Amino acid sequence: MAYTTIDKSDDYFNTVIWTGDDTSPRTITGVNFKPDFTWTKRRDSGDGNTNHNLYNLIAGAGNNTELVSNGGFAEGGSLCNLYGYLSAFTSDGFTLTDGTDGSYADLYTNQSGGTYVSWNWLASNTTASNTDGSITSTVSANTTSGFSIVKWTGTGANGTIGHGLGVAPKMIIVKANAVKDWMVGHNSMGWTKYINLNTTSGESTASTVWQDTAPTSSVFSVGSSSDVNTSSTSMIAYCFAEKKGFSKFGSYTGNGSTDGTFVYTGFKPAMVIRKRTDAVQDWLIHDNRRTGINQASPYTSTLKPNVSAAELTGNEIDILSNGFKCRDTGTHGNASGGTYIYMCFAENPLVTSGGTPTTAR
Repeated sequence: MAYTTIDKSDDYFNTVIWTGDDTSPRTITGVNFKPDFTWTKRRDSGDGNTNHNLYNLIAGAGNNTELVSNGGFAEGGSLCNLYGYLSAFTSDGFTLTDGTDGSYADLYTNQSGGTYVSWNWLASNTTASNTDGSITSTVSANTTSGFSIVKWTGTGANGTIGHGLGVAPKMIIVKANAVKDWMVGHNSMGWTKYINLNTTSGESTASTVWQDTAPTSSVFSVGSSSDVNTSSTSMIAYCFAEKKGFSKFGSYTGNGSTDGTFVYTGFKPAMVIRKRTDAVQDWLIHDNRRTGINQASPYTSTLKPNVSAAELTGNEIDILSNGFKCRDTGTHGNASGGTYIYMCFAENPLVTSGGTPTTAR
């Protein structure tokens, strides 16, 4: 059996950065596919901190369809209609269009000299009705890469939702189109627990979220909590299954040292998202486009999904051919005895399907 079925990770996930040039509309290319889920963030502070804006195929592109990871707003809550928005998904990226707020009309997207990043995932570029669960869902699923976008109308009562992946997801992120928290389930926490993407809180326990039930190969469970199943309200879930050589969802224990914990993923990471679960701390995002050479300075490696702040400088992690290694002693990423979950996507597999090793950075 081949080590991996995905030799070109950037056919399914890719990070793209750009510098603003004050044009509108502007099409960003280089994604390598038509994205179904695009997460954008201004990296520098510019004229003030800016939100993380998330767009997906099912909700559509536009000036009031974004969701905000650093807030519990409904769609459109980031005011992209004023400060710039993703107006279309294209065959190799997406188009950005100015908002209406005068000199700040492109603050979020393309302000001259501003620096920006997007993380992009491919689902199926189409949608289909899914009746696997007790609640009918609309799904865009990629069974090769283990990623699906799922939409349903909340019932406010226990139910199951079809995810379309054919294998059980290891991580699920849910958001209501209402003023509600982002809810995250992760296999390493267990499905009696949840954690919020938009806050610093550690993990919490509630049977009303996932019904204390792990996802199956066809469905995931939601309870009566309005954060995961708001009655008569549109709900969105991002579901991630683990694929050898491409994605990994796990946990590690920090050691509090600059010679920090090594996390084996089986590939060279292109993106790592981490969160401490046993204490109050920020979420952390690292990727292979914004970082420098390992242990070099300066680093511009860390953005925080739960806050609007600009990226931080610091030697947080080394990105290696087969995983990542913690290099910071901070409690947010490597506290001695601290427990952390992570999600990770590949730049390259450790070994390709043809048996070729990936070289270390």
